[in-house]
Amino acid sequence: MELLQLQYFRKVAELEHMTRAAEELRIAQPALSKTISRLEEDLGVPLFDRKGRQIQLNAFGRAYLRRVETALNALEDGKRELEDLAGAEKGRVNLATTTHKCFSDRIGDFLGMHPEIRLQISQAGEQEKRDKLVSGELDLCITFPPIEQPGIEGISFLTEEILLAVPSSHRFAGRSSIRLSEAAGEAFICIQSSNPFRKMTDQFCRQAGFEPDIVCEVDEHSAVGHFIRAGVGIAFIPETLVDRIGFSFHVLRIEEPVCRRTYQIAWQKERYLSQAAREFRDFLVQSF
Repeated sequence: MELLQLQYFRKVAELEHMTRAAEELRIAQPALSKTISRLEEDLGVPLFDRKGRQIQLNAFGRAYLRRVETALNALEDGKRELEDLAGAEKGRVNLATTTHKCFSDRIGDFLGMHPEIRLQISQAGEQEKRDKLVSGELDLCITFPPIEQPGIEGISFLTEEILLAVPSSHRFAGRSSIRLSEAAGEAFICIQSSNPFRKMTDQFCRQAGFEPDIVCEVDEHSAVGHFIRAGVGIAFIPETLVDRIGFSFHVLRIEEPVCRRTYQIAWQKERYLSQAAREFRDFLVQSF
């Protein structure tokens, strides 16, 4: 059994499509099919169910894939650890966040201090980040709410208040704080329902005894600012984004219920974390 067979098998298992896998691996499709067939012969069981030109990972394949991913990840970790020890690793960190806005300044500060380190930064949803941590595609992710999953470790590094933003002409605009229950019946501008921030703020409203009357859904907090300024409604705004949004509106602290969110930086427990990744993690935690 060869390492190349395992790498090819993982790609075919990921795509469940021989032609597309061959294209991504940049080899001829017949050669890939032959490699997979030879692997199945060596193992003595089929790894895929075949129906015409379609293939699908079967129970044998799923069980074997888990072991193959563990083995390949371990080999990659070993390579990176040796590169660190030899000083050949100049610093490469794959990082994902839900939003870049909160942390762009800190990331810029870190890169200014460590120009030799390359941060590959992507934006991803919560489940996508979990999946990529487990698969080894990510070294670190910044997430909220904190990930509670076996095999993933994390450090909570920032807790911020969630404020209520209202137009400058609103009846609440002369106040500094509010009980959220007082906002029942108000028109709300909200982030889309699939966003973790929206799920959190909906829960805040339920704790206050009402369901929000949502008149507008948007993709980004910056768009929320446009609609508040136009007088369309009121909205929840994270404390760290108030100044960044840059629109004239009034913000109130929410006295009840407690409206806060906590950020975590997370990594896979069993995988080797490079020196560069450890330096970024420690910098981010210490900077807050």
